[in-house]
Amino acid sequence: MLPMFEPEIETRTAEDQFRLDDLYFRRQAAYLVDHSPFYLEKLAKAGFDTAEAIGGLDRIANLPFTEKQEIRASCTAENPIGAHLAVSREKLVRIYSTSGTTGTPSYIPLTSQDLDNWVTTSARSYSASGIAAGETVVSTYNAGPFVAGAALAAFDRLGMCHVPVGTGNTERLMTAIRLLKPTAAVLTPSYAWHLIEWAAERGFDLQNSSIKRVLVAGEPGGGEPAMRQRLEQGWGAKVTEAMGIGDIGVSLWGECEEQDGMHFGARGFVHAELIDPETGDALAMQDGARGELVLTHLRHQAAPLLRFRTRDHVEVRTSPCPCGRTAMRLRCIGRTDDMLIVRGVNVFPSAIREIVGEFSPDVSGAILVKPAAAGVSQEPPLPIVVELAKGGEPDTGLAGRIKERLRAALLFSAAIELAPFGTLERSEYKSKLVRH
Repeated sequence: MLPMFEPEIETRTAEDQFRLDDLYFRRQAAYLVDHSPFYLEKLAKAGFDTAEAIGGLDRIANLPFTEKQEIRASCTAENPIGAHLAVSREKLVRIYSTSGTTGTPSYIPLTSQDLDNWVTTSARSYSASGIAAGETVVSTYNAGPFVAGAALAAFDRLGMCHVPVGTGNTERLMTAIRLLKPTAAVLTPSYAWHLIEWAAERGFDLQNSSIKRVLVAGEPGGGEPAMRQRLEQGWGAKVTEAMGIGDIGVSLWGECEEQDGMHFGARGFVHAELIDPETGDALAMQDGARGELVLTHLRHQAAPLLRFRTRDHVEVRTSPCPCGRTAMRLRCIGRTDDMLIVRGVNVFPSAIREIVGEFSPDVSGAILVKPAAAGVSQEPPLPIVVELAKGGEPDTGLAGRIKERLRAALLFSAAIELAPFGTLERSEYKSKLVRH
C-alpha cells in the first residue's frame, strides 16, 4: 500500500467524518448569517434567518441551492467579487478569476486559511496517484489568473521537485522531459493525447521516457476506458485523474492506483451531495448512484458557498477501495450544461467520445458534435464528426457500425461523418466536443 499524505483523515470512517463535518457546517452556517450579505438575504427569504433555523447536515437538503448566475448577478462596480464576499478586502491574499462568457470574469477570493485548505486538499488528492517526496513532476497548468495554479503548490507540500512549464509550450515541455527526466506529468487529457501525436510525428520516444505517471485533470476524459487505454499506451505510463470546481476548490478529488474513481480529498473542508439534476431532489450517496454534484464549504472564510450546483454529472463509488482510503469516490460523466437532449434522451458528449474510442485503431478518438439547432433539445439524427486514424480511409461500413453502437449504448440516433486524420482541432489545454 502506498503512503498517504494524511492517513488519519484519509482512513477515517464515514460516520466519524460526518460527525466532524456536522460541527464544521453549523459553525459555517453561523458565519454565513453573520458575515455574508448574500446568504443573510437568501436564507432569510427561504425562512432560515438564524443558524439555529438552518440546523445541521441532516437538514441541508431543506436549504436553497446556489446557482452560478446568482453570484454573477450580485456583482457591482463597487463589489466586483459579489455579495457573497464575507471578509474585508484587507484579509484577502489571492484573487483568482475565471473566463466570463460575457467578457467579464468571475473573481474567486481567498484568505490565507482558504488558500492553505486548497493546497492541503490538492496534496491529498494528488498524492493518491502514487507521487511522492523526492520525485520530479512537470506541470502544464498556468499558475496565473486561473484557480488551477493553486493546485501546483501541492507539489511543494508533498516535497517534490516541481518543474512548471505552463500551457502552450510543447517544445519546452518535451525538452524538460528529455533532459530533467521527471517521473510524473500533470496536464489535461486532451493535451496528453495531443502530445502522443506530436511525439509520433517527430520521432520522440514518449513510451520509453522517464514519465511513469500521468496525472490528468481539467476536463472529463481521463476516466473513460478507451481514452485511458490510449493515453497509457502512448505514454507508457499509469494514468490517474483529478477534479476540482473553481468556485469551491482545486483538486477536490484524486484517483489512486486502483483507477476506480477519484477519492474525495476535501474531507473536513467541503460537504458533497448528489441530486437529480431535473428535479433537484436529493439522491442517496450509494454505490453506482448517478446525479449532479452539489458542494458546500465547511471551513471557508472569503466567499463561502452553500449547496453550490456544480453542473457536473457524476457516478458515485462507495465500495471499499484496496488502497485503504475510506472517502467516497466518483467518476465525472460530463457537465449537465454540456448535455444535449435528443428526443427525450440525455446525451453527454464525453460519453459519445468514449463509445467512438472503442473503434480504435480505425479512428483517432477525436470527435465533434455539431447540433443542427440552437439549445439543448435536438431532433435525431444528431450530427457527429468522427476523425479517422492516421492513414485511415473513409468506410461507410465503419460509420454504420459506430451509429449502431451509439444507438445501442446511448439510445439515440446519430448521423456519422468520417473525417481524415488531423481534421479536428487539437488543444494544448481543453478540447471542445460540441460546436453549435
